[in-house]
Amino acid sequence: MDNNIPEINDLIQQFSKLPGLGPKSAKRIILKLINNKEKMVKPLAKSLAQVYKKVVRCNDCGNLKIIDQICICSSNNSYDKICVVENLADMWVIDSANIFKGHYHILGGTLGLDGNFEQKNLLIDSLVKRIKKNNLKEVIIATSATVEGQTTAHYIEDTIQNGSIKITKLAQGLPVGGEIEQLDDGTLISAFKNRVPVTNS
Repeated sequence: MDNNIPEINDLIQQFSKLPGLGPKSAKRIILKLINNKEKMVKPLAKSLAQVYKKVVRCNDCGNLKIIDQICICSSNNSYDKICVVENLADMWVIDSANIFKGHYHILGGTLGLDGNFEQKNLLIDSLVKRIKKNNLKEVIIATSATVEGQTTAHYIEDTIQNGSIKITKLAQGLPVGGEIEQLDDGTLISAFKNRVPVTNS
């Protein structure tokens, strides 16, 4: 779709930034949209506008919520465990596998080795507050087995370490360098069932 229409070229560039899409895939999607403007472009534009206007990230748990409405993390329940993940995709994958019943805490990223991702952006302070507020008994650290994910896990361990709470991490089945959202249900189930206590060396 080589053309001199700036609006189309800009749209292709924006779609190319999405995970799993390159310029060729983006061009095919844009062509499909343009050929179905009334049925696809208008509803898509409306949905995107509504999401932009109404959906925000909860400052306490990192989950998505409708602006000015109470987040699901504020509801009272009897859960005594919390699962800490890097992003929403990780939470969705774990939740859809039906292997965990408890609170979720979405960090919103990882600590970068180069120091570019500041700790204050990661909702770690709010994790500490939630642990105290809900009298939780176990914190399951489910960050990816990448260097950044493990660096973040160690930081969280050091931050919340105390004698009154059990800290565990995913175990067997989680490959080195693996990202949570890319794992199949069987691997996740194995990793959760065989999670191991965290010990400070």
